Amino acid sequence: MESSPQVVHQRDGLDKEIAELWGEYLTCPEVGVDDNFFALGGNSLTGIKIIDRVSQDYGVQLSVRDFYLAQTPARVAGLIEQGRAGT
Repeated sequence: MESSPQVVHQRDGLDKEIAELWGEYLTCPEVGVDDNFFALGGNSLTGIKIIDRVSQDYGVQLSVRDFYLAQTPARVAGLIEQGRAGT
């Protein structure tokens, strides 16, 4: 018997925004900041759409590799912050 993923409520700020964005694309009512993209049903096409949206909304271009390695809204938010800082 497979248990459903535990929802971790979002923190304020960028983590929350990214979790909400994932919820839109993955049609999940609640996405926690530590939820795994693939465990929520994410696939390559959805990932590319999210990467494009991040580029549009935040002015940061994530690589496909970095996005897939990050796998959680919290980690993607960290990549965005790094990109904004120019690192």
